[in-house]
Amino acid sequence: MYQARLENITRRLGPAIGLFGLGVILSFLSPAFLTVDNILNILRQVSVISIIAAGETFVILTGGIDLSVGSVLGLCGVLLAAVLKGTDNTLLGVLTGIGLGAFLGYSNGILISKGKLPPFCATLGMMAIARGLAFVYTQGKPISGFGSMFRFFGSGYIGPIPVPIIIAVGLFAVVFYVLTQTIAGRCIYSLGSNETATRLSGIKTDYYKTLVYVICGLFVGIAAVVFTARINSGHPLAGQGYELDSIAAVVIGGTSLSGGEGTIIGTFIGALIMGVIRNGLNLVNVDPFWQQVAIGAVIIVAVLADRRGKQ
Repeated sequence: MYQARLENITRRLGPAIGLFGLGVILSFLSPAFLTVDNILNILRQVSVISIIAAGETFVILTGGIDLSVGSVLGLCGVLLAAVLKGTDNTLLGVLTGIGLGAFLGYSNGILISKGKLPPFCATLGMMAIARGLAFVYTQGKPISGFGSMFRFFGSGYIGPIPVPIIIAVGLFAVVFYVLTQTIAGRCIYSLGSNETATRLSGIKTDYYKTLVYVICGLFVGIAAVVFTARINSGHPLAGQGYELDSIAAVVIGGTSLSGGEGTIIGTFIGALIMGVIRNGLNLVNVDPFWQQVAIGAVIIVAVLADRRGKQ
């Protein structure tokens, strides 16, 4: 019994312990690592991925997966960029990007909950559709050049803190409240733990299945606003590979791919671990290709730990 409790505590604290260990090692390897400027730089770099990962956490907690988030970010980015260029209305552009993300998430949710498509297939199809539409709309050309009011979302500061960090932390606080303090949060965990029992208990499983994909799409839309404002351009290739990075952040943070288990704090730590690895390896001049190998190895270890904990 004592050993089981110890293993459970270790699993829960594993991501935090791993992040702390990485910080200690990299602080010895590079004196620049623990500086305030570098820490803020890491947080700013992971802000977009962490926002997407926060939305992905809802989906994975139900036992689903969303492979379309990177492509949806690209489509949301080019459409909001087009609205900004056409109207010079920051609010309209922001609402367009966020609204499109929520709509595409709703489309995924309906295909899965009502159409009974496996999440992998439905979101894989949406990934291709969204990326294709982004290229069709732009003919492969970026849309750039926005006003300072919009760029504030990606490159502005409030005091010494970059705005993307404030947005990400604020969203994580909201998600933490929803998942831990609301009926919807408990239903989402229950759905991932045992869908049949959840349905028999009177909970509308199709509703919550759709809801988590809407939330994920909504968060992708917000991430598209931050990303587009940061690079001052809506590019059809934006977000390429982000689906893997966001899922990796969730898994490294301890959320089970089987659903029903995980925390939003773990997701934030998972995103930080990926950011710290990339930043630290850059500081010690490690080849970028080896950085991808390192991230892949961390993902495999995280999944193996999850599987071992369920045996």
